[in-house]
Amino acid sequence: MEKIRAIIVDDEESARDVLQNLLLRFCPAVELICKCENLVQAVEQIKKHKPDLVFLDIEMPQYAGYEIVRFFDDVYFEMIFVTAYDNHAIRAFEVAAVDYLLKPIDIERLKNSILRVSKKISKGNAGQLSILSQVLESKSVKNIVITDKGEQYIVPVETIIAIEAQESYCQIYTSSKKYLVSKNLKHFETILEGNKQFFRTHKSWVINSKHMLHYSKSNFTIALTNNIIARLSKYKKEEFEKAILS
Repeated sequence: MEKIRAIIVDDEESARDVLQNLLLRFCPAVELICKCENLVQAVEQIKKHKPDLVFLDIEMPQYAGYEIVRFFDDVYFEMIFVTAYDNHAIRAFEVAAVDYLLKPIDIERLKNSILRVSKKISKGNAGQLSILSQVLESKSVKNIVITDKGEQYIVPVETIIAIEAQESYCQIYTSSKKYLVSKNLKHFETILEGNKQFFRTHKSWVINSKHMLHYSKSNFTIALTNNIIARLSKYKKEEFEKAILS
């Protein structure tokens, strides 16, 4: 594995030191260039050193970590967000297909993140920049980035017909193809919460109502485009009917 030149950005000195020590002990492929205590300082160092990877704390004074996109016309480095809060803010980072670490940092998760980054460095991430920018400017997203069999795809949300939970995976059905993604259904429900055409019809299904053809009140099924048949929970039927009528 080639050396990954990295910068740590966190307003807490102890957090910077902890991550540095973890990288030294468990991630020999990472070469730490410098540590920064705020985003403004980080932008200066990034432009100076041009790192491969930037670890960004989310909650910082003046600027949040994800606001880094406002300082660059082109993001030529990979990003891993670090946060103590597993809440709705992570939605933006998942949408943009950048990894995130929860404090306290899990060593195996850190190792896997570095491995993932090493595989991505040569592929560029211009798509991530535009998608993350969308999320910052809007409550809903127009595209999501998903990983299927190690490959990343930018998928327009409007092309998604339905998402079906399959144990710890999800099958995403689109107008052109389908993808198998190692995320649960709640993950995608959170991402799409600002898009009113998406509806959770069943514990195993989220559908795009714009692709709905008809539904059966007796069989509790929903016919969608591309011959996809989704399930409708009897507990969701009344809410579903109100949603499609509105």
